[in-house]
Amino acid sequence: MRILYVEDEKFLAEAVIHVLGKNKIKVDHAEDGEEGLRLALKPNYDCIVLDIMLPKMSGIEILKAVRARGIKTPVIMLSALGEVEDKVKGLENGADDYLAKPFKTAELIARINAVCRRPALVTSEKLECNGLTLDVTNRTLNGLALTDKEAEILMMLMKNPELAVTKQQILAHVWGAEAEFEENYVEVYISYLRKKLEKVRAKVAIKTIRGLGYKLCLKN
Repeated sequence: MRILYVEDEKFLAEAVIHVLGKNKIKVDHAEDGEEGLRLALKPNYDCIVLDIMLPKMSGIEILKAVRARGIKTPVIMLSALGEVEDKVKGLENGADDYLAKPFKTAELIARINAVCRRPALVTSEKLECNGLTLDVTNRTLNGLALTDKEAEILMMLMKNPELAVTKQQILAHVWGAEAEFEENYVEVYISYLRKKLEKVRAKVAIKTIRGLGYKLCLKN
């Protein structure tokens, strides 16, 4: 499991990261809101743990931006205030859970495990993008059958049309962060997907962004 932890209190963050690591939870840490948002927009995480009071950008602002992009990653909000108003504001803006500071790390771990076990909130069983329809449930693209891995990769690209998705992100999401696969596995599946996009006469193509990864773009 990999989480994003956005917290500006250095000593608290170090202590929490140490305990999470001992429980086999990998942590990417951001110390301010701007860095937290940059990382939260990447499709890397099973859960985001987000403090409300942050430098540069508040946790609520990050949460709003993440949900506005259609990102469904579970979010646990943290607040030193422990007030009902903070909890309500977080939940109304799409948070999955709320934990008041100070908290016991064991409780945070329990909350992380709980939100990661919940089925994702799906507003639609289909993704639409420039004439493409990806049926998430049945694994089809405009009626053409996809393998599970093809569908997972295409989902990442369709959910992030303005961002390059790296090979490492695809490997971690589709094969699992612990899987020992070479990057050429991704290249093979991208090749499969390109052929299937041609079969359905898609208006978009998967573009290779040198040094970054792949991006779904309109054909020239």
